[in-house]
Amino acid sequence: MGWKGNRIVNSPTRPLDELERTIAERAANPSSKSYTTQLIKGGVEAIGAKIVEEAMEVVEAAGEAGDTGRQHFLREAGDLVYHLMVLIRQQNCSFADVEAELARRAGVSGLEEKASRKK
Repeated sequence: MGWKGNRIVNSPTRPLDELERTIAERAANPSSKSYTTQLIKGGVEAIGAKIVEEAMEVVEAAGEAGDTGRQHFLREAGDLVYHLMVLIRQQNCSFADVEAELARRAGVSGLEEKASRKK
């Protein structure tokens, strides 16, 4: 299943899966014309700066009213997810790794989970 507009349609892959494959392809076969390649070459510093920038833009857009604000929020959220996925790949991890971590936390209080982390 996948998404088309606001509805789920039959599709062999999800957009996040397709994006993850594209990012992996850019990492494996760098191109000077690829923004993803430029980010990966910039490392944690470059990708991290974009994540911080996009996170601020998501929060700002969340405060905008109406459908225009909603659309702006969704665009910025997409940008944030994209940049996070580039960092996940740059760290030799996958979105499935993130999903496994979230599954591990299922049913555990967020406060308890955070308190259990090693400092």
